[in-house]
Amino acid sequence: MLVFKFGGASVKDAEGIINLGKVVAKYKSEQLLIVVSAMGKTTNALEKLTKAYVDQTDDIAVIYEDVKQYHYDILAKLFEPTHPVFNDVANTFVEIDWMIEDEPHDDYDFIYDQIVSVGELVSTRIVTAYLNKEGLKSQWLDVRGYIHTDNTYREGAVQWDKTCESIKQDIPALLDKGIVVTQGFLGGTSENFTTTLGREGSDYTASIFAACLGAESVTTWKDVPGILNADPKLFEDTTKFDELSYTEAIEMTYYGASVIHPKTIKPLQNAKISLLVKPFNDPDATGTVIKETATHIFKKPVIIIKQNQVLLSLSTKDYSFISEDHLSDIFGRFAKNHIKVNMMQTSALSFSVCFDYKEDKFPKFLTNISANYKVKYNTGLTLITLRHYAENTLKNLTEGKTVLLEQISRNTAQVVIK
Repeated sequence: MLVFKFGGASVKDAEGIINLGKVVAKYKSEQLLIVVSAMGKTTNALEKLTKAYVDQTDDIAVIYEDVKQYHYDILAKLFEPTHPVFNDVANTFVEIDWMIEDEPHDDYDFIYDQIVSVGELVSTRIVTAYLNKEGLKSQWLDVRGYIHTDNTYREGAVQWDKTCESIKQDIPALLDKGIVVTQGFLGGTSENFTTTLGREGSDYTASIFAACLGAESVTTWKDVPGILNADPKLFEDTTKFDELSYTEAIEMTYYGASVIHPKTIKPLQNAKISLLVKPFNDPDATGTVIKETATHIFKKPVIIIKQNQVLLSLSTKDYSFISEDHLSDIFGRFAKNHIKVNMMQTSALSFSVCFDYKEDKFPKFLTNISANYKVKYNTGLTLITLRHYAENTLKNLTEGKTVLLEQISRNTAQVVIK
């Protein structure tokens, strides 16, 4: 039994969905569960719609119409106008209609999950219909009834025991009947509200199903030849890893390598399931395999770039040392506001921390932390992380930049620059 995950780039247009069908056809003799992300940049567009709705701006209808038209244009290239998928997609968009017809009264994160989740619900309707049209018997599965989470909207914590019980109870019988197509990124609460698992969470979804079902492997189909030492959009001379260990992959995702969601690896490692990262435009290519043991050859350092960073420095108002009690309080505030720390450093009188800037979170957090600490901060910064680095590489990347914070260990160097 295999688990496939197709990201937004692989289903961004009609040609992408046709290509997905060709990839799946190569494995039609296998039991196959397919996890699909929202199409193209739909998640970004629905995030924009969420903000417009919460702020009650005048462009709500325009943004929403653009999202719908994008999907209907793809449908028109794949199906006859009378195909029932048109009604399936229209009925799915009704979930947004219900939300935005009233003024916003709920928590922003709750609203976000109810609106943004529709991207995956629609994309999987289209993919399922296309696979069936091509003679690849498939059934649509609502993941919200199988991946159970708590009520932490936008960062739903998976309730593993309940989730695995639900998956094991129903999914094997469905796989005996054909391909199962479901949504990445989404979960459901005990009250039947939608949650999301964190941005780019579809990889995590695939690993959850694989771990619960004891899959042979997970393959995530990407627009890159495999896992590279750096982002090819930022660096020309990149190299591909043929294989990586779970440990190295976890380190890379922890520091922000965006090719895999950070939570993806651990369930697979626990179940000893391999993860393959392969190019969707060249399905016969070897890609990269992540497994228990691997031969690591680092011809070049791993370079991870995170833009739009905040560097925040805190000190006590009475000039006392930063103690363990202060750190406990500070980290509690980060956890409460669902802010992940990317880098930190402590001195006698201050604590400095680097994290992603989020427009909807940072002002509130700043007000909260300023009540008890002196605060200095910079925004619009870049965090560079080098794994297995060479001194000359670090020097080249920071040349002409102002280094605001630097941290070096045995295998890893991190610098915050502007």
